[in-house]
Amino acid sequence: EAQLVESGGGSVQAGGSLRISCTASESAFRDSTSMAWYRQAPGNKCELLSTTTSTYYADSVKGRFTISLDTAKRTVYLQMNSLKPEDTAVYYCTAAGTARGGICPSDIGYWGQGIQVTVSS
Repeated sequence: EAQLVESGGGSVQAGGSLRISCTASESAFRDSTSMAWYRQAPGNKCELLSTTTSTYYADSVKGRFTISLDTAKRTVYLQMNSLKPEDTAVYYCTAAGTARGGICPSDIGYWGQGIQVTVSS
């Protein structure tokens, strides 16, 4: 069964760092040409943060977050530095997926279970 498993979330104070990870099953990784990180905070639309096949970063995280991919481990990482309270959200990784109607996860592609990141001031 194709699946993505996320890890590494938690709580941190403003200004701190976290690294979250997402490991894809062989089938999910094989079926996908790109992986990405999204996040969704309560009341907000699902926001694309970055992808492994482009230089795109959302303006809200540019210069603070870095995406990386270890193909041997089928794992995508999101290094988050200089965290702010407004970074508090559920973070989702996806393989070959995209948000639909501002909501994530969607029915397009493979999605992780979501992982909570909470930044306190």
